Amino acid sequence: MNASARGTTASSSLPRVVAASLIGTTIEWYDYFLYGTAAALVFGRLFFPHSDPLTGTLLSFLTYAIGFAARPLGALVFGHFGDRVGRKKLLVVSLLLMGGSTTAIGLLPTYDSIGVAAPVLLTVLRLVQGFALGGEWGGAVLLVSEHGDQRRRGFWASWPQGGAPAGNLLAAGVLSLMTAVQSDEAFLAWGWRVPFLLSAVLVVVGMWIRLAVDESPLFKQALAAQQQRQKERRTAERPPLVEVLRDHWREVLVAMGARMAENISYYVMTTFVLTYAVTHAHFSKQTALNAVLIASAIQFTLIPLFGALSDRVGRKPVYLVGAVGVGAWAFVFFGLVDTKSFGSLVTAVTVGLVFHSAMYAPQAAFFSELFATRMRYSGASIGAQFSSVAAGAPAPLIATALLRDYGSATPIAVYVAIAAAITVLAVLCGRETRGRDLAEVAGGDVQDGGAGQEADAAAAGKPAAT
Repeated sequence: MNASARGTTASSSLPRVVAASLIGTTIEWYDYFLYGTAAALVFGRLFFPHSDPLTGTLLSFLTYAIGFAARPLGALVFGHFGDRVGRKKLLVVSLLLMGGSTTAIGLLPTYDSIGVAAPVLLTVLRLVQGFALGGEWGGAVLLVSEHGDQRRRGFWASWPQGGAPAGNLLAAGVLSLMTAVQSDEAFLAWGWRVPFLLSAVLVVVGMWIRLAVDESPLFKQALAAQQQRQKERRTAERPPLVEVLRDHWREVLVAMGARMAENISYYVMTTFVLTYAVTHAHFSKQTALNAVLIASAIQFTLIPLFGALSDRVGRKPVYLVGAVGVGAWAFVFFGLVDTKSFGSLVTAVTVGLVFHSAMYAPQAAFFSELFATRMRYSGASIGAQFSSVAAGAPAPLIATALLRDYGSATPIAVYVAIAAAITVLAVLCGRETRGRDLAEVAGGDVQDGGAGQEADAAAAGKPAAT
């Protein structure tokens, strides 16, 4: 079957695959961001009540950061089995784990009820969330990337990325609604639990949609080829992780570096900003949440546009504009928040998320195109999630500590700018992947090393190295 025929076949079910991936990732990110938003607003008082407000928030963000530590483990486990048994099965597992842990947080007793066991249980459930999300991202974007055609892969693969702002929008929206209709006392007593318990309903919807989607056709081809090789060689193949670290370690480093500015800027400008706006600029909680709501809604519409742009001009140029932009905007961001104007607050977050979108939108296609089919889930997940430990995990924590120690947001802006410089360097060191035929890469899996390099070179339109 030629590439054109493959693209036609895959595209016939592509809108359904895109919808299933977007809804699934929206639910997963809703669960994940709900924790971060609650950590910024209420968890310090509920689970660390004997600390001063800023230190309580710092401890709350510490439990938030711990969830990131489980994401690399999720990437390893889900990546391994996703490359062995399929993308779809692992996506179902990740959704169940995330929804179950989030619902359990909504039922968790607070410090006043069970003492120190409360923050301990909160941390355990946060670890489960991180483990689930570590496996979700790679599977969701690959399912779309491997169903679609290379000509518009940036556009279609960017839709699951829209699950992040959509999830953040949903989480901030539900919490904003609860704070609007309740007093602070009622919200602290029981209102904060409602958004977490709502996750159980969302998971049922997500499961119904996700189970109706077919497995990736490229994965099926790669699996059949792998089984044929095993019959011919009568030897077991190396685990995907080994292949990734042996043959694709440069691509892993590129992906990790590319994530630094994207991850750090996002959590500073959507999670930490809630703390900064409320405690430093003296906005109300609902006003701060509304600003993030508006910015997230705008970002959701921008992501597919930047994805489509990467199909026209390349993944790297779009990504670089986002990285340079967010590094420069960090120095404007906090000055706008400090004006204590709602319009300036919305502008600060919105423009920050515009630059973030320029990185986040092409990321799905970019990372997918870096790796061969039989190791793509492992490679993309490892590259994306291992960097999150150094980037997104400590970002609100570092920002809160810098604000506490220096009493100024300038060191936080420098922190974001340094991350942006790392991302620019990483993306410049990577190769342009736009137009790469993932099916050709699957063909390169038949042989170790040489054939894979020839397939990669053919997909890039270059002669193979000799």
